[in-house]
Amino acid sequence: MDLAPDPPKNILLTVDVEDWFQVENLRPWISFGTWDSRELRVERNVHELLNLFDTMKLGTPTSELGGRNCGSLEGNTGRLRALTGSFPSPVIGLRPLGVKNERCTFFTLGWLAERLPHIVREIAARGHEVACHGYNHQMCNRLSEADLRNELSGSKRLLEDITGAEIAGFRAPNFSINERVLGAIRECGYRYDSSYNSFSLNGRYGKIALHGNPQAGIAYQLDDHFHELPVSNLPVLYHSGNLGNRNYTHFHLPWSGGAYFRLMPLSIFKRGVRFILNRLGAYAFYMHPWEIDPGQPKVHQASFGPRFKHYTNLWKTENKLREMIESFSDCRFISCRQYIEEKVGSGQDLQKRQPFLGRSRFPEENGMPPDLTA
Repeated sequence: MDLAPDPPKNILLTVDVEDWFQVENLRPWISFGTWDSRELRVERNVHELLNLFDTMKLGTPTSELGGRNCGSLEGNTGRLRALTGSFPSPVIGLRPLGVKNERCTFFTLGWLAERLPHIVREIAARGHEVACHGYNHQMCNRLSEADLRNELSGSKRLLEDITGAEIAGFRAPNFSINERVLGAIRECGYRYDSSYNSFSLNGRYGKIALHGNPQAGIAYQLDDHFHELPVSNLPVLYHSGNLGNRNYTHFHLPWSGGAYFRLMPLSIFKRGVRFILNRLGAYAFYMHPWEIDPGQPKVHQASFGPRFKHYTNLWKTENKLREMIESFSDCRFISCRQYIEEKVGSGQDLQKRQPFLGRSRFPEENGMPPDLTA
């Protein structure tokens, strides 16, 4: 008897839609009051990414469609359900009416959407999810309660007016999340948040408590209608005391994209991604349109550290992204909204995270990092 094929692994490719002059690294040298006088380059860069994703035909892995790479899953819904398991009770109202499959998620700034609404509509029309990245890229955990809720609600309404569909997801600029911000995101009507980055050595990244919440793949259920979808990092567990006492300390290597993707050799980066996919069945990646734009204006007065983080390897990023996508053609590229709908909407695979009680089949859970150079 033939065994059922393993479900395809999912890659959540996300884009934080912001322009070169809106990034936190350059904020000390570019004030908000000067934004309207700056050259807008995001439209061209977003088009470049959309064209790249169309060329790469993101969607179902080639192995699941008889060797054909397919950017749309129209007509394959039944086969997909056979592969991934039934999900008879999807989360109602997440995806726009008539949209069966979305390939990537674009977390979009309201400031840009207000000036370039046609780009927002084009993102949706070309098969991607539009989600919210706030209005003007302010650190959410530094806002007053009133300003935070105005930011969350106002930018959500703006994007919904442009797209004519519900905006389900939010990502805080610079992953500036905490429990207060998370509560406000939920109360402002979002269905999921994707603001948690577990890399602890970046002081801008916020912290929330996820331990003990039901987990499906890489999504955490925080209540019946709200989920957290962290970006993916490479976990390392090492024992900090006597091995017999099993005292383990967690640490996460930054593996989710952004500058870490630009700075790291691609061969090493791909090994880490494959490890995460094999462990959890999904991987969440993020990038920015300005990262494929080496011709953007240079802020020469910026100090060395911010300049290094912002400008290094911009000329390599587009080809590097293309090669990474090609390397994972056996995976399915899917939006955050659709991933949650499929994995969590039915309650499939929902389980409490168990404490580590002994040796694991994953090397890093035995105190050893995965071998990324083999």
